[in-house]
Amino acid sequence: MDERNLKDLLYQEFARIGKSLSSPKRLEILDILSQGPKSVDALAKSTDMSVANVSQHLKTLFNARLVKFSKEGNFVIYELADEVIADFLTTLHALSEKQLIQVQQIKEAFFNEHLGIEGVTLSDLITRMDMGEVLLLDVRPKEEFEKAHIPGAVSMPIEELEDQLATLPTHFDIVAYCRGPYCLMSAEAVKILKANGINAFRLEEGVLEWQKLAGE
Repeated sequence: MDERNLKDLLYQEFARIGKSLSSPKRLEILDILSQGPKSVDALAKSTDMSVANVSQHLKTLFNARLVKFSKEGNFVIYELADEVIADFLTTLHALSEKQLIQVQQIKEAFFNEHLGIEGVTLSDLITRMDMGEVLLLDVRPKEEFEKAHIPGAVSMPIEELEDQLATLPTHFDIVAYCRGPYCLMSAEAVKILKANGINAFRLEEGVLEWQKLAGE
């Protein structure tokens, strides 16, 4: 095999990964799976797609070795094939924000619609938690919290938040986070907290970004 054939074969394989990532919905599925394993039904609900469409996308991702699955009773559970895929997604987000002005414009439009919701960066959060100034709420589903979470966080899924307001301390600021910079659950949580007189902020990042910062 000469060098030309070697490169042609290698780049053909690299392109398999690129082709499997060319669908916005497949990228969204990978983002959700980066938070932990999910059933096909759960993925369909999270992505507003039919089970049949999700299954087709999962088949493509499986053929590219980006996801794997197991069976639990009558359910098929999917997860990322390797943690390096979660690292890649974080890098893809950062690259897109740096190179594509449209990403920044979309984020700005979102924040303009949610005026009054202040963001906190991971570095600011670490400083304030070290000083004992804030309570960190993880508003993702409990199974995602159990898979991985930012140390010191308290699990309070968004659908339980209003019922649990009385349990929250009033002498702390509260920072809410969810699945990362493009997840809206934390913004919804901050709205609920502020409406009930609690000083609250939205963490601009999520668990994947924290793991990368911490070198885990």
